[in-house]
Amino acid sequence: MSDFGKGYKFFESNSAGFVGANYTAGYVADVENEIDKIVKDLNSFEGFKTASEKLKGDIAEFWHAGTFNLNSVIQGSKNRVYKAVVEGSKNRAWVDRSHDFASTDISTNFGDNYGLKFYSSGQASAKAQAVSVFQRFNEYRSGGGSDSLETFLLKRGYNEIDKILNDPIYAGQIRIIPRDQLEEAVSWLQKMINTESTRRPEQVQRYRETLELLTDRLKSSDGVESIPLSKQEAESLATLAKEGKVDSEKLGLTPTELIHFKNILKQSFKAGMTAATISVMLKIAPEVYKAISYLIKNGELDEKQFQKIGFAALSGGSEGFVRGTISAALTASCKAGFLGETAKMIDPTIIGTFTVLTVNVIKNAFLVSIGKKQTRDLTEELVRDIYISTCSLIGGGVSQCVIEIPVFGYLIGSFLGSIFGSFTYNIGQKAVISFCVDSGFTLFGLVTQDYTLPRELLEEIGIETFDYETFDIDTFEVNSFDFDTFDTDGFKPDTLNITFLRRGVIGVSTVAYV
Repeated sequence: MSDFGKGYKFFESNSAGFVGANYTAGYVADVENEIDKIVKDLNSFEGFKTASEKLKGDIAEFWHAGTFNLNSVIQGSKNRVYKAVVEGSKNRAWVDRSHDFASTDISTNFGDNYGLKFYSSGQASAKAQAVSVFQRFNEYRSGGGSDSLETFLLKRGYNEIDKILNDPIYAGQIRIIPRDQLEEAVSWLQKMINTESTRRPEQVQRYRETLELLTDRLKSSDGVESIPLSKQEAESLATLAKEGKVDSEKLGLTPTELIHFKNILKQSFKAGMTAATISVMLKIAPEVYKAISYLIKNGELDEKQFQKIGFAALSGGSEGFVRGTISAALTASCKAGFLGETAKMIDPTIIGTFTVLTVNVIKNAFLVSIGKKQTRDLTEELVRDIYISTCSLIGGGVSQCVIEIPVFGYLIGSFLGSIFGSFTYNIGQKAVISFCVDSGFTLFGLVTQDYTLPRELLEEIGIETFDYETFDIDTFEVNSFDFDTFDTDGFKPDTLNITFLRRGVIGVSTVAYV
């Protein structure tokens, strides 16, 4: 294989490790970003003079929206809670801070809208969630409002006045209340349904709908949930928020606490599939080039070449998946803090490269164990891979600074670094071997110096040799006969034979007499 081919082959292997590592590094970073956003949103209430028992409802809105988004990222869901996406910006407003009539508190991109009530008791929270249009009008008039019922309703978008007076104003919204109030609220709503069914049947529907939509958390169809809050927990959070002292670690909102092995495994498999796709493309690219070249040269396609493309795709995909999955799992474990605080600082590219080197060593060690490679071959390839990987890392780091496109910028530099490393390594290796031939230096054991003369050469120069006695088992052979043959007599002229010894390179990194 040419120097370019060796460099390209290493890049092909290294790219899978890098893609896998970068994938889960981004995953953990997304989790950390969501945690930071929750803390920032809650601490934005610093300095508020509102009592904690009044502020707890606002705090709960940001908590439920934030923890839902956090768990959505952890589980790899595309569902998010949002208000709007500002044009030209990636920033999102998670909570609807609207005080309009019957407005939602939290909006979602999967069609559900939520309203939150965090009152003093389960009954009070349930009653607030079940309030009717007419009840809200009475509250308006009690508060000093002067509009007539018709005007009040028309201003708020109601046209069929007679049909909607008993409807819940939060119709269609999922109603969230404190976790510790849910049982009491359900019991009260069931009681009101039974009572009103005989006394005022027209009121039953708003209680029944409230009961059906009552919950203590956000939840999407794919199983993502927010973290429920009790009334006391919401008040405690409100107190911390007013002081700007909300701390993610004290709340248990850390990657180490929230990310589980099943999450890492899921993300690692996704990373492995991505790495496999890239590896397949890199693996078959040379074979496709050969097929096209053959077509141009001969005017026809070679069936065997297509077979090679298929085998290349198969081997490239499987190897890329293994390298990508392993590097992804290691990276996620490091970044999530499973392997200690120090491991969090390890660059994903280092982990990806380390994975590739380790897998290559394991692969070559197996070949050594079955006799298809020599130990010195394994050592030589390891030294080569370490050198080329160093060049690849340097090249990737430099190009990432110049080409500020995530992943792509690094891969370009890594490719160039791998090719450069392959060429320079071979140049350096040849120089080292030449030095060792002339000097007898072993270069720290990388080059073997073998001073043993072959038996044939010893006998030629007149040195007698002997073997240790061995024991041979007697065997039985069938008698046979050969036909008589006639050989012509011949003669050789007397000559003077002179044998010249010289040191040269035989085998892999082995200097000996030839």
